[in-house]
Amino acid sequence: METNSENSIILEKTRELCQAIIEQLDFQTIRQRVDAFLADERIKLQYQELSDRGAMLQHKQQTGTPLDMAEIADFEKRREAFLSSPVAQGFLDAQQAMQQVQESVNQYVTKTFELGRMPQQEDFDHGSCGHGCGCSH
Repeated sequence: METNSENSIILEKTRELCQAIIEQLDFQTIRQRVDAFLADERIKLQYQELSDRGAMLQHKQQTGTPLDMAEIADFEKRREAFLSSPVAQGFLDAQQAMQQVQESVNQYVTKTFELGRMPQQEDFDHGSCGHGCGCSH
């Protein structure tokens, strides 16, 4: 994969993949949900504050610092308020849909390198996510 012509073929196919993603029926819904989130300053601020507080609680837990029940209750209250918003819920649904597409593409590319050939469905049905994975889904 060193030559320019090989790289240009990969780029061309990548662009085709991007176009195929855009043409999916769900794409417009995903974009609308993300755009609605980005246009709502209040929801974005709630999301950022929730993220920050979640990270702070996680850090405390990882360092063995006792978690204060008031902090946990405050986090839960903020989380419930955020999740009660249709815009927030739509954004989270859109994020999940985008991640599923990204994971699927990544699994195929990874499996291609791993196998040295185009993967077939049965290559994914053996009960793990990939080389060295310990899960059993």
